[in-house]
Amino acid sequence: MAEAILYWFAVIIIAIIDRIGYFGVFLLMAIESANIPVPSEITMPFAGFLASQGRFNVWTLGFIGALGNLAGSLLIYWLLACKGMAFVERYGKYFFMRKEEVELADRWFLRHGGKIIFWGRLLPVVRTFISMPAGLFKMSLWRFTYLTFIGSFIWSSVLTWIGFELGERWEDIHIYFSKFSNAILAILVIGVVGWVWHHFYYKNKK
Repeated sequence: MAEAILYWFAVIIIAIIDRIGYFGVFLLMAIESANIPVPSEITMPFAGFLASQGRFNVWTLGFIGALGNLAGSLLIYWLLACKGMAFVERYGKYFFMRKEEVELADRWFLRHGGKIIFWGRLLPVVRTFISMPAGLFKMSLWRFTYLTFIGSFIWSSVLTWIGFELGERWEDIHIYFSKFSNAILAILVIGVVGWVWHHFYYKNKK
């Protein structure tokens, strides 16, 4: 089932880039950063392959990919900055979020948010959703913007360059990233289970 979904994702991504070029890359990368899991591990390597055929410029693709990521990220940042905390205050208890935990996370993100945003942009899965805490805790917009762009530019450029070097074998890269993504997803699931367990342990102890 997952392979079939991934196949159709790939078909759609390839068709969009092949038809509308650089704007297609921008659009797909923006959608990915708007929390819709369109895999950049397909978008950028395929664009890199087309660059090896003389269709695109590698550095321009890296820049366009980063711009797309920034556009989608700013949208999510804005939504969470405007409505996120009100949602947490009203419905947070249903997601096992206590007020003191949110305040602690706010202080922690204030101190380490820059590192989280930059390195988060270089990790599959994590990079798609990293804008949410930045908006929720109202990280400096300027800092969020330049760290997002730099991290996204590195990510987009590396994937493009790999696709360029692999040529017609560009799809091979997704095999490796797929395993890495599954490992990160497993870690996130364990983290969520730990969070829920901690909540009930705290509640019972109290």
